[in-house]
Amino acid sequence: MTGEGSSAWQILQLIYSFGEFAVPGGSIYVQPSEKYTGNSPQWWYEKFWREDAQSRRRSRYIKAAVGFVIGAALAVRFDITGAAPLIGLLLGGLVAGGDWFLDWRSFHATAVWRGAKRGEVVTGRLLRRSLRRLGYSVLDGRAIRDQASIDHLVIGPAGVWVIDNESWSPDTEIDRYNGRLFFGEKYGTKEAKARVETAEAFAELLTRETRIPVTITPMIAVHCGQLPKGGRLAAEGVLLLKPRLVVKEIKTAETGVYSDEQIELLTRTAARELQKA
Repeated sequence: MTGEGSSAWQILQLIYSFGEFAVPGGSIYVQPSEKYTGNSPQWWYEKFWREDAQSRRRSRYIKAAVGFVIGAALAVRFDITGAAPLIGLLLGGLVAGGDWFLDWRSFHATAVWRGAKRGEVVTGRLLRRSLRRLGYSVLDGRAIRDQASIDHLVIGPAGVWVIDNESWSPDTEIDRYNGRLFFGEKYGTKEAKARVETAEAFAELLTRETRIPVTITPMIAVHCGQLPKGGRLAAEGVLLLKPRLVVKEIKTAETGVYSDEQIELLTRTAARELQKA
């Protein structure tokens, strides 16, 4: 097997997911991109996943059968022999359903990486649904003219954040070693530095225009890739988190940094000064 094929097969073995209905190239609701077609890692991932569908179903049937036997044995053990077939079927069904759900969840977790979903849409929806009712403003797709751009700008009682969306292959380990950020075997310094500089540029602009001291925390919403246990990593001035933990991080930050009037002024200024990307 070629190196590329071997890599795809390793991805297949590392991650269980529900791929019986996978479509190479992503989703009918997202325009196809050359990045996700041909011999790309995403294409190989879906190809091997579809080919392995029969094996996954066979494994699920075996697990369900074992669940049936255990359920029937438990019924006999507790002197409810008459209900043994029903209990066996119930436990077998629960095992099959749980296995199906784990497969689906794992495959769903690669949706952004495969091009089936857009990360900025997923994160933007989470931010608006959870934070706006708490007094936060969320601006999507903003940029300093002819300079850096970001996916989301969040302004609220606890501070200001810039959030970008990224997705790496499912087997990419994201971690920190000796204070440095790594994506697999590659340094992540360039990625982190770009986010820190963007946050500093946004903070400088808002401070200058509003005369309110602003410090911005840069974040990366990681849609695919292996973060450390807990789904959170701080390295080289940047926070990397799973999308849902981005919302939790902001909600648990200490409030009282900005008043309602300051939030409104910062939001109006950002909307005026920052062009839509």
